[in-house]
Amino acid sequence: MAYFLYMVRCADDTVYTGITTDLERRLAEHNGEGRAGGAGAKYTRSRRPVTLIYSKKFKDRSGASAAEAAVKKLSREEKLAYIGLS
Repeated sequence: MAYFLYMVRCADDTVYTGITTDLERRLAEHNGEGRAGGAGAKYTRSRRPVTLIYSKKFKDRSGASAAEAAVKKLSREEKLAYIGLS
C-alpha cells in the first residue's frame, strides 16, 4: 500500500503536514466534507478551508513517517523552501 506525505495551506496561511493512504479523502476530511464529516485534524478544524500545496508518494508507511517527522521539525519558511514555494 502506498502512503503520501502531504502539506496543506490553511485559511490562516499556516502549513499543516501529515501522511495518508488516500489524498482526496484526507483533504475532504480536513475541509469537513465527505462521510467522515469533521474528521480532519484538530489543528485544521478551525483553520478551514485548507488547500493541498504538496504531496509525495512513498512505498511504505515507515518512509512516509520518517519524512513527516523530518518536515515537522522545519520552520514554516523551511517547509515552503523544501517544496519550492519560498
